[in-house]
This record gives sequence, C-alpha cells and structure tokens, in this order.
Amino acid sequence: MSASYVNSGEEYDRDMRYVPDRITAEPGVSADPYRGEGYHRGGAIEAPTWPVEPGRYRLVAAPACPWANRSIIVRGLLGLEDVISLGKPGPVHDESSWNFHLDPGGVDPVLGIERVQQAYFARFPDYPRGITVPAIVDVPSGKLVTNDFPWITHDLFFEWRDHQRPDPPDLWPDDCREEMEEVMQRVFTDVNNGVYRCGFAGTQESYAEAHDRLFAALDWLEERLADRRYLMGDAITEADIRLFTTLVRFDAVYHGHFKCNRNKLTEMPVLHAYTRDLFRTPGFGETIDFDQIKAHYYVCHTDINPSRIIPRGPDLSLWYDA
Repeated sequence: MSASYVNSGEEYDRDMRYVPDRITAEPGVSADPYRGEGYHRGGAIEAPTWPVEPGRYRLVAAPACPWANRSIIVRGLLGLEDVISLGKPGPVHDESSWNFHLDPGGVDPVLGIERVQQAYFARFPDYPRGITVPAIVDVPSGKLVTNDFPWITHDLFFEWRDHQRPDPPDLWPDDCREEMEEVMQRVFTDVNNGVYRCGFAGTQESYAEAHDRLFAALDWLEERLADRRYLMGDAITEADIRLFTTLVRFDAVYHGHFKCNRNKLTEMPVLHAYTRDLFRTPGFGETIDFDQIKAHYYVCHTDINPSRIIPRGPDLSLWYDA
C-alpha cells in the first residue's frame, strides 16, 4: 500500500532535493529584492526558469498534505484562482504516487492523468525520488515544472504580481524580512518537519530529541504570540501560513499518530487561539478537510499504523463553533 517511512535505528532525515525550476516574470532573474543572508535571495537564478503565463500552469496540491496546503492558501489569498488552475489529488496514495481517485473516472480533468507520477515521468522518465506535492505542471506539455515547495509559494507572491487581485496581502514584508527568515527557519526545522522527525524516528533517542525540540519551539511560539496577533505583528505573512498548516493538523494526527503527545494544541491557549483565528480567516479554514487529513496519515503510513484504522476522535467541532 505504501512505502516504509521509518528506518529502524536511524533518525528521520527529510530528502530536500527537489526539481529546482522556477516560474519567473523575467528569465533567469528573481523579482524578490531581498539581499539578506537567508534562504531566499533576490537576483540571478541558477536554476532553469519558465515564463509567467496565465492559464499555462496547473498547481497540483493535495489538501491533505501540509506542504501542499500552504500553496493552496497562498494561491487563494493572492487571488490567482483564475490564473493558475488547481488539481487536487485524493488523500490516499500508494508507494509510487498520489492519484486523482476523487475526480470523475479517477482522472484529473485538465491534465487527463490518473497519477501525479505521470507528469513527473513526462519530464524525467527515470525520476529517482519520491513523487511529492505540491507540484506545478505545464498544461500544454503535461510535464512537471517544479515540486520545490518553499519556492512555489515564494514565487506566487513575487513573480505573479501583475496577475494578483487588487491590494493582496504583503506576505513578505521588507521591514521584518530578516527576522521572518529566522522565524520560518526554526518553524520549518523544529515544527513543520519536527512532527515528522517524531513520527518517523527509528530510535528512542532520535524520537526524544525531536519531541523535546518540537515542544521547546511550541513554547517559544506560545510566548512570542502572547503579545501579538501574528508571528510578525499585526498582519498575516508567509510565516503564519507555514505554521498554520502544521498546527491545524496537530490534534487530529500529530498528537497521536506521530507521538507528539506532551500536550495537545487545545492545551496551549495562545497557540490554540492563534490557529483558530487563522482558521476563521477567509482563505484558511475552507482549505482544511479533516477527513482527508486523517485518512492520509492513518491509511498511508502503514509501518506506523498497520491496521489502517482511522480513529474517530478527537472532537473537531471546536474549529467550527462560534
């Protein structure tokens, strides 16, 4: 049914090698003016670039996946729905590929494929790594453009500005960019990827280390958000989107399935209130399907949950209560 995610005797190490291509407003050049020391830098781009063309690309993003969920949120917040179409793989995949089993006939209505793998193989017949989402596909050729998830959302903001809705949110504000890069790096390392380092740990020691780092980061975030509405102040940024997609899944899957169980999100009053606030913000909550999220984790990770039984709890009505 699915690949093995836990390597006995080893800590979990996420493979961050993605197809590096980017879609840019100018060939070979980033529109991001930032020149700091963080991961995202402006200027010349060494990777291949594709042109910004409304209607040419399809964002393939499974709502169940937190990495893909962030791209769905950014696309909506920027008003790019009529510019970049959206394909939604279902939550349950096998060891080879995500697929479109929820679409009529099990086929993506635009790309005409049953499996995301087909877009990868159209570009790279011998693609050696995992078939991941989000992925951007060139509709005319049916070929994968990129699956490099941090750059996908970055470039939706900076490169597609001429096609965004009027007055879109400033997801990458200049006045706090350096600090935001630092916050996002810790969120990625200890929270976004931290829950996976807990769940896929192959030793007691690596699990304990990941668990303690995760909750140290959550305690830090609880304190940081005690006197501000969002991570960088009074406005939503990319940092909030990245944190939200992990926190909203925390009690439903990570607390139990990934053994992130010092406490639940509901037992951290500031982080819980922050996540509920974002959930009720247009563009966030409507992208969340808890049934798909639970099905993805509990059915696909058979080395963690070999019975594939999906738990009935926890009570998720609090997300929808007034």
